[in-house]
Amino acid sequence: MQRESVHSKVPDVVLSFWVIKILATTLGETAGDAVSMSLGLGYLLSTGIFALVFAVAVAAQIRAARFHPALYWVTIIATTIVGTTLADFADRSLGIGYAGGAGILLALLLASLITWHRVAGSVSMQTVVSTRSEVFYWITIMFSQTLGTALGDWTADSMGLGYLGGMAIFGGLLLVVALAYYMTRVSRTLLFWIAFVLTRPLGAVVGDLLDKPTDHGGLALSRYAASLILMGLIALGIMLFEQRPARGEALKQPTDG
Repeated sequence: MQRESVHSKVPDVVLSFWVIKILATTLGETAGDAVSMSLGLGYLLSTGIFALVFAVAVAAQIRAARFHPALYWVTIIATTIVGTTLADFADRSLGIGYAGGAGILLALLLASLITWHRVAGSVSMQTVVSTRSEVFYWITIMFSQTLGTALGDWTADSMGLGYLGGMAIFGGLLLVVALAYYMTRVSRTLLFWIAFVLTRPLGAVVGDLLDKPTDHGGLALSRYAASLILMGLIALGIMLFEQRPARGEALKQPTDG
């Protein structure tokens, strides 16, 4: 098997990618809480609304002929909001609890990655160049974002570490991943997916710190104001930092002669 260069519709993974990703995950928490709590729509209805937004965005992403930064990040934001409302629904409405929900979502995430690898031969960002790979990519991201939400709430609330404690834990774990990237030969694909999961609980606890009441350890900021500020920062990041598509690779069957 050989590899040939093709166009990718996902961004190159550089520092600005992680900055915008953390902002997007924080927005997912504040916007999810704004819709489900402040607007009073509840977790189930809010999940349904943003799941529809996510489905439409993924369909547009797959139909697109090339990488569109705004479309990509809108889809990412939709997954973070769905992850917030879905994790809260599982914990508070179904009574599964964050620990139980995290266990189920971890199993689903691993199943998605294993199935994707068995079908496509790789789960690397560089191979997200076909409709099949894109579908697996977004399903995996959906599971990872919801898992990250459950992990963040479990750490901050159920384990009693608070929002600052959660930020310290997940920030420290991301630092370990960064050191492993620069100082070891651990699979870059493995490190990417670990970092992708960990940025979500970091954003979740930062979002909770911003909008939760002071008697719960938060800053009691307006969910709407916080969400608008985060949207502005994400838009600014997309404009200021060059958004290049990842260098795509597709498996190519060798030809005789």
